[in-house]
Amino acid sequence: MPPKSKKKWLLIILVAVVVLALAAAGALWYVAKQRSASLDEDGVEQAAEPAEPKTPPAFLPLDNMVVNLADPGGDRFAQMGITLELADAKTAEKVKTYMPSIRSGVLMLLSQRTSDELLSREGKEKLAADVRLEVLNALGYTPPKARGRKNGADEDGDAAPRKAPADGPVRAVLFSSFIVQ
Repeated sequence: MPPKSKKKWLLIILVAVVVLALAAAGALWYVAKQRSASLDEDGVEQAAEPAEPKTPPAFLPLDNMVVNLADPGGDRFAQMGITLELADAKTAEKVKTYMPSIRSGVLMLLSQRTSDELLSREGKEKLAADVRLEVLNALGYTPPKARGRKNGADEDGDAAPRKAPADGPVRAVLFSSFIVQ
């Protein structure tokens, strides 16, 4: 082989190696970018986005409730309109079956609150979470046990807050009216 032909093959091989190296570097960069996009600020991998529900939610309004509050003197009361956001219409029918039990439990929850608790945003959010738990309990769903706590109490000995299962049929408790007098 003449020397000119060897140089030509050497040049072709060198160009092919450079092209392959650039392709490998590009693939590594792409994979690293995809991986970093799935990590949060602390470098912990984020959970995948939940899939869109297959059926639209059903909204079930409860009759307005009026209850005396647990304020000293007993002269304060609350009137509340509650709407439940449920997973589907089938769940709405099941909730209607248990409605007397649910209304009784919600009224008991409300009567244990003071006006100061209900007037704060945190108090309303806690009430909504407790109402959701009450409905889930009536439907037969039990909250998961608090881990690392004795008898459901926290470090101070206070009762641990109950947590509702995230995937239960009751998605949210919405207030349609909220009057405290």
